[in-house]
Formats: sequence, structure tokens, C-alpha cells
Amino acid sequence: MKKGFVALTMSAALAATLLAGVQGVQAEESTEKNYLLAFKGDLPADYQEQILAAGGVVTRAIPEVGIVEATSANGSFLTAIRANTNVSAAEEELEIFLENDPNPADGKPITSIPQPNWEDPTQNYYDYQWDVKRVTNDFKSFDLHKGNHETVVGVIDTGLDFNHPDLRANADLAGSKTFVPGTTDAWDFNGHGTHVAGSIAANGKVMGIGPNLKVRAYRVFGASGGAQQSWITDAIVAAANDGVEVINMSLGGWRWMAHNYGEKGNSAAMVAYNRAIQYAINKGVTVVVAAGNDSRELGNLHDMQAYWKDTYGLDIQGPSRVVPAQIPGVITVSSTNKWSSDSLAFYSNYGNPIDVAAPGGDNGPLYDSLYRQDPKGNYLNKRDFLYRTLSTWPTYLAPNVTSNLRGYALLHGTSMASPKVAGVAAVIKAAHPEYSPAQVAAAIRQTSVDLGKVGQDQLFGAGEANIFNALSGQ
Repeated sequence: MKKGFVALTMSAALAATLLAGVQGVQAEESTEKNYLLAFKGDLPADYQEQILAAGGVVTRAIPEVGIVEATSANGSFLTAIRANTNVSAAEEELEIFLENDPNPADGKPITSIPQPNWEDPTQNYYDYQWDVKRVTNDFKSFDLHKGNHETVVGVIDTGLDFNHPDLRANADLAGSKTFVPGTTDAWDFNGHGTHVAGSIAANGKVMGIGPNLKVRAYRVFGASGGAQQSWITDAIVAAANDGVEVINMSLGGWRWMAHNYGEKGNSAAMVAYNRAIQYAINKGVTVVVAAGNDSRELGNLHDMQAYWKDTYGLDIQGPSRVVPAQIPGVITVSSTNKWSSDSLAFYSNYGNPIDVAAPGGDNGPLYDSLYRQDPKGNYLNKRDFLYRTLSTWPTYLAPNVTSNLRGYALLHGTSMASPKVAGVAAVIKAAHPEYSPAQVAAAIRQTSVDLGKVGQDQLFGAGEANIFNALSGQ
């Protein structure tokens, strides 16, 4: 799969466990598992005792949205807690993982870009930033507004390199938080979050959409491990409580809904996402999310069912959703490429939920044409990484496999598209602090550059977001 979207991945064993679980087959097990519980309203005063009586122990509680994470080694815990009339949904908690490209040893990593010279303030990589230049009209939007430190974008991701020369002035180390058990800070040891943050607020050898914005990390991923749904929910609520103006989530996963294998109602994860995002919106936060990298039509029942069958061999009869891309109230972003105004990046999800598009990059027109002829073919040696998006990368990590650059990386994905729109939203908010999330979203849609079919369409939504148009009223 494509780098740039955090996607739900399940092993065959886990898929089998899920199938057995939703059919009501409960074997006695001794392995401790994590469970996500959604209470019907506010957490009861004795919720911990209720969970203990069912055979579990509370490990995380998010009272603002009535969500609890519990652990249990009792094989009958899920059956017992679902029988609790105070609980609206409960399930074994699923992890979301970062998906990486296969090792591109045959992909000709870029070596032509000069290494950064931190002692030379005149050196920059602006010529490689086709994506940011397009959204800012060749940086002309900077003359109108660059954002400010009163406007904060919460980046729910892998953390940040707070000492990166291009981010140091705008990265809020003191306000950043980690939600990963066993960690004590929000430093980035993966790279994904630093790349996302650079697209929003870099100010140096590369520039973000709002080079004076403040970015704050809400770390939900470790260096290589997954993120539990409760950690993400906790991060959304915390960011809203901290008063951020915008949240960016370049992450996502698939969740099935009612009428699948005897389940009733939405999954606990769906409930958690809906409540947390609505909580944030009610506090004035604009939430921007990636559409996902599955090349699927969001909301199309056939495509949803085909995904589960192709990926996990499961016959899902009812609807499913990519979340948070299909959660009401968010701005869902598809991914455009450098070379076409008529087709999305080959990996991007699309469909009615798409609000706007933004540049996320791809592997170039040759790879695109081969992929569309046969999506299962092997064309790794046909990739051109210069069609991807260049942004910041932790200076203390080894170079990303797409190039030999220190401190920068060329990545592609809807993960790279979403922060462009988050940056646009934050600059609009900086210019109009009185705007509600709905007004920010409307301004983005109304000033986007129409691509593809005239008007709203399933590929680009209202069009490609453009901050210069938004600021100049075009």
C-alpha cells in the first residue's frame, strides 16, 4: 500500500477471531485483550465497578464522550459487558498501523537533490515544492496571511521533530502530548508526523501552507507499533480541550456497521469517532481528515464489500465505513497529483464524502498508466519519486528510502493531501478568528479550484483547496 495513510490492518488470525466473536462464539481464553466500550451517556458513577464485575479492568476513560478502554483475560468478558444495559457498544479493540511501501531498492531513490546545509540560510528546496506552491499560488498567499501562533493545528499522528530547523520556531513542544502507553513525550521516531507538520507550518528550506502557524503534536503512534482506537479518541478530546483551532488526522481504518454477522448498531469505534469529532466541532475545532489510499469509492456498498473480501476474505453483507473519512462534520480530503487536472492520484479514495482535494503526489504518469491497466502488477521500477511531495523529516532518523536526503523526505498519499487543507483551514481561521468550523469549511469549498467535471464531483469534491483564493476572496 501507499505511504501516507494510516490504515487498519488485520492478520488472518485476527480476522478469524473477529468473525467468531461477532457470531457469538466465545471460547474460554486466558490471553489478556483490550476492549473498547461505549456507554449510552455519561459514565455511571460506578462504571469501574460494573466493568470489574464483568471481568475487566479500566485502563483508560474519556468521560467527555462516555468511552472506556478496558482489559480482560476473561473469555466471556465481551458477552458480559454487552449485556450491561448502560453500554451501547463494545468490541475487542483494533489497532491501526502505518502502512509502508515495499522496500524500493529497485525504485531509484532520488540522489540529485543537494543535501541541506544548515549554515546556509539562502539554500532552499522551493523548486521541489510543486504541491505547496500550487495551493498558495506560488507562495503569493504569504503576502496576504501566513497564519500566527495564536492559531494552533493539532497533529494527531506519530509526533514531531521539535528541533527541526524548519519547524523549531512553530512547534509547540510544551503543549504536545503522547497517548501511547510506555512513552513520556511526543517526539517522532517514525517520520510520518513530522512530514505532515511540515506541510502545515514549515518555515525554512521548505515552506508550509501557513509558515507562521503553530503546530502541536498529539502522538498516538509509536516508532513502528499501532494505535488503539481509544488513544485516538483520547487525543481528539484532549486537543479540543486544549483549544486548538484545527485538527489534522492523516490516519484511518475500516469499520463495519450494523447488520453484519448479527451485530446490532454501530461498532464501538464508530461511536467513539462520532462522539469525539462532534465534541471537537462543538468546541469550535475544524477537523480535517485523509480520505484513504484504497482506491475505493467511499459509500459504495459493492466497493466496501469487495474490500473486506479481497483483504480479509470476509463476506460483509451490510455497510461499512472508512473512518474518520466518513464521519459527519469532518472535511474529507482526496489526493491530486502533479501532472493531471482530470484524474486523482491512483491510490486515493473518492466518492460522495469527498469535500475537497489537495496535492498528495504520486509516482508519475508512467506508473499511473500501468497501475490503472493492472492494479496488481509490479511496477516498482517505474516510479519517479520526484512526483511525490517534499516535506520535513526527523533530522535524527536515517533518510527515508525515497531519497538520500537528511531532514527531508518525498512521500505520497492522502496523508500528504490532508495537512494542506488543515493548513488552509488554519490560515483562514487566523484571518477570521470568528469563523465557526462550518464557515471555515464553506470558505475552503467556495474558493477551491474546480478540477475534473464542472462543479461538485466524486473525485475532487468542490475542487482543489487554494489558500490564496480564500484570502483574496476569489
